[in-house]
Amino acid sequence: MERTLILDTLKFIGKEVEVRGWISVKRDHGKITFLDLRDRSGIIQVVGSGTEFSSLKPEWVIKIKGIVKKRPEKLFNPKLPTGKVEIEGKNVEVLSRAQELPFDLAKEDLDLQLPTLLDYRTLVLRHPKIKKIFKVQEAVMEGFRKASQTLGCTEIFTPTISASATEGGAEVFKLDYYGHSAFMIQSPQLYKQMLIPAFERVYLISHAYRAEPSITTRHLSESIQMDCEIGFVDYGQLLDALEFVGVETLKYVEEKCETILKDFKIDKLKINAKIPRLTMREAQEVIKVRTGIDHTKDPDLAPEDEREICKWALEEKQSDLVTITHYPTKKRAFYTMPDPQNPEYSLSYDLLFRGMEILSGSQ
Repeated sequence: MERTLILDTLKFIGKEVEVRGWISVKRDHGKITFLDLRDRSGIIQVVGSGTEFSSLKPEWVIKIKGIVKKRPEKLFNPKLPTGKVEIEGKNVEVLSRAQELPFDLAKEDLDLQLPTLLDYRTLVLRHPKIKKIFKVQEAVMEGFRKASQTLGCTEIFTPTISASATEGGAEVFKLDYYGHSAFMIQSPQLYKQMLIPAFERVYLISHAYRAEPSITTRHLSESIQMDCEIGFVDYGQLLDALEFVGVETLKYVEEKCETILKDFKIDKLKINAKIPRLTMREAQEVIKVRTGIDHTKDPDLAPEDEREICKWALEEKQSDLVTITHYPTKKRAFYTMPDPQNPEYSLSYDLLFRGMEILSGSQ
């Protein structure tokens, strides 16, 4: 018999199907065993009896043949797309056994310490909430690609090994490249710029590496960057493009992952037609007025400054986003263009979202 995906069982009420997957949850009620069986398409309840069902364990991989039946209305599960049906199991075959689990994967939240989460990462990845994070990541990538293509950008693929450091040599991973010195890239910037004469507008999704021994989530040794590089634009047009990509990506995620965002209690987006823009010094003045803390001599926004200016944007402009421009030239990478009107500051920008920088760049 050909395998049926769990979500497709809705089409076969009253008919026999064969499903395969992992046992997420097992419950014994007297002589009856209930299984929550999952595959890539979803989860369905399986009802069986006898020792071949009662002997099954969580995370075993099984193949089951049975009849798809409609549940009594009072037993519908509205949390599942398959919550109106169940499978009356007839035959079960164990494809792979698992050892006893070190913790309960059936719990709504994994209340575990970080070392445990990392030691058992292959198990943790199976938890419904963790899987949802990957779905959101996928939507971020899809939204970014759609926005970049709308701007006329061509997707490119570049190396992650470079003959020179992109942004200085203090924070790079060095490696021996067949007897020569090489570096894991901090940024694909130089590779992007090489492609502009060929395509004029490009985008890429690339791994980037920084040798920063920090335990904060703001300093990852390895990260994934989503970059656009655009030719023949002035600074205002560049800011428009930046905000377009940021807004369209966020909107796509909200639409694609509406149910997941609700599960995580994420507020609906608040985005105006015009995103507020401030220079870095203007932002610092706003923060000084709001908090009494004077950071107007600092060369950058501290994390608490980013959170405060985002609060201002939300309260005063009803916007989850705010663009900060004109950071000091000496604090930016060598390829950043100084402002011709005031070369001390650069034609740079950060797009902040709910207290955190999510996009950054420059002309």
